[in-house]
Amino acid sequence: MDAGQDGPQPVTEPADACRTRVVLDIVGNKWSLLVVRQLSDGPRRFTELKKAVDGISQRMLTVTLRSLERDGILTRTVHEVMPPHVSYELTEMGITLRRATAPLLEWSVAHLARIDEARAAHADRTGTSTAP
Repeated sequence: MDAGQDGPQPVTEPADACRTRVVLDIVGNKWSLLVVRQLSDGPRRFTELKKAVDGISQRMLTVTLRSLERDGILTRTVHEVMPPHVSYELTEMGITLRRATAPLLEWSVAHLARIDEARAAHADRTGTSTAP
């Protein structure tokens, strides 16, 4: 790519390129982007997230939230009210992750039916299951 078109490109060390797996683990995680998407409109409580993310278990939501908090994608706030409750909110980095992945989620929704059709056609041709 010509550096003049998009500005200078950062120099990426081989070790840095390999470390991008850390980011890909976040993006590729089955639940992370769904949780990030639910937080895009503002803070949510655990129970709200549990209801909004179809199919996620309580344990997996807990693991996912802890991981996203550890990676600086969201913050966890304990509200000292009666009864106490906890809310989760995207950090600045989490907001940029949401913006970067929004097209992928939109593409997924737009193509879900075609993917289901392709899987069914493949299963018919090969005599296998349509499960991913």
